[in-house]
Amino acid sequence: MSRKYNFCAGPAALPEAVLQQAAAELVDYQSAGLSIMEMSHRSPEIVAIAEKAEADFRELLDISNDYAVLFLQGGASTQFASVPLNLLGDKTAADYVNTGQWSKKAIKEAKRFADVNVVASSEDSNFTSIPAFDSWNLNKDAAYLHYTPNETIGGVEFMWTPEVDVPLVADMSSTILSRPIDVNQFGVIYAGAQKNIGPAGLTIAIVRKDLLGKSSSHCPTMLDYQTAADNDSMYNTPPTYGMYLAGLVFQWLKDQGGLAAIETINCRKADKLYHFIDTSDFYANPVEVASRSLMNVPFTLANADLDKQFLAESEQAGMLNLKGHRSVGGMRASIYNAVPEAAVDALIDFMKDFESRA
Repeated sequence: MSRKYNFCAGPAALPEAVLQQAAAELVDYQSAGLSIMEMSHRSPEIVAIAEKAEADFRELLDISNDYAVLFLQGGASTQFASVPLNLLGDKTAADYVNTGQWSKKAIKEAKRFADVNVVASSEDSNFTSIPAFDSWNLNKDAAYLHYTPNETIGGVEFMWTPEVDVPLVADMSSTILSRPIDVNQFGVIYAGAQKNIGPAGLTIAIVRKDLLGKSSSHCPTMLDYQTAADNDSMYNTPPTYGMYLAGLVFQWLKDQGGLAAIETINCRKADKLYHFIDTSDFYANPVEVASRSLMNVPFTLANADLDKQFLAESEQAGMLNLKGHRSVGGMRASIYNAVPEAAVDALIDFMKDFESRA
């Protein structure tokens, strides 16, 4: 079997070592006589898997006991509603930063529950930059401020953390575990798993404990962070296999040397690809240099009529899912943790060859 290079934005590449271990344990987990997918979530095996996954996740991000780590379902999109339902308390307003399509979706959903103040937006620049902090129109009465540190579609990333006087909430779906962060700067961090954590179906939330127990009376039980915290994320049957695979990814990251080591690799991969694009007259990246994503690299061809040919030939060459999001077009290479540096090298070689023949 020959595996191809997967540049999908999500569900994304998983480490091959993780897939091999999962395959070996798929039918009979550690001689238990059944698969993990068949085990009760109350069984000693699943409880042990969940506990180790949480412990390794905490170690990777240096998460203190001041925070609850919650294994949830529903994807990051469900958190668009969960956040205001849990954090508004006796307030009615919330601040949001609009830097792309996922910010816009979070804002739209939050408007169902809160008076949303968009403190800053880069929509007038087609979401190719991050608004300067000194231009933000913050509301002193906001219950929290929400932002999206990395916009998967537009390839725009915050390389700094906003400092505000209210709880800071971040949708880190496409940037979590790609580099070290200071969790203590945040009130809530949430992330869908299907980028750097594991397979689709699992969502992780990191919630500062003083923010628990403030949910709206309208908050469904299953969306209440307190419910998940009180029940060790097992109020109902959790995505057990997703938790297992996430745990394998966390161990893999530790084996790589942790987040500082993976950041070095990620920076090297991104620098290579951006440098090639910037020195070519045939390819272009629209994002302001200071706001370029480490994880998602959009690019266009000088002649858009060649897009279909580029995609067809790149797939034949073993490079998958390079088509840009339908809302922006062009190409996009998502180079998450599990995408090896060799994949980026192969992509650059293909791009050089394609340009020479165009």
